[in-house]
Amino acid sequence: MKPAAIAAREDASVAEPAYVLEDQVGHLLRRAHQRHAAIFQEMIGDAQLTPLQFAALVKLNDLGEVSQNELGRRTAMDAATMQGVIKRLLARGLIDRKPDPEDRRRVVLSLTADGGRLIAAAMPNGHAITDETLAGLSDAERRAFLSLLKRLA
Repeated sequence: MKPAAIAAREDASVAEPAYVLEDQVGHLLRRAHQRHAAIFQEMIGDAQLTPLQFAALVKLNDLGEVSQNELGRRTAMDAATMQGVIKRLLARGLIDRKPDPEDRRRVVLSLTADGGRLIAAAMPNGHAITDETLAGLSDAERRAFLSLLKRLA
């Protein structure tokens, strides 16, 4: 007996194109992400630093003191993910957390001296990681690819 999905396709008056996994956007994005993550781990210069932690440190470097909520928005991380990232960065002494002087219910985050030194050393590696990830593309293709990714994101 044939599975219902196969039987339904065979009975359809118009043939559907075959579903080729290797041509699907989700599959291709996942493979590209896996490749980028491997390049990141190899080149970032700190074996313990994850891409999400790097993003948080970069934004803290850009913004100075910021609430955890704002940092989550600026790095596109949900609250649970942000909480885990913050916990690990605090444990490594890379960030500091203190009550907001204007609203004691809120906490603000900032880089420690160690966090500042780490991100200053890692940011040039971040550029090299992007270059390596996009190495197979011409300059025009890189610009077009990044433009399209930004539209999708």
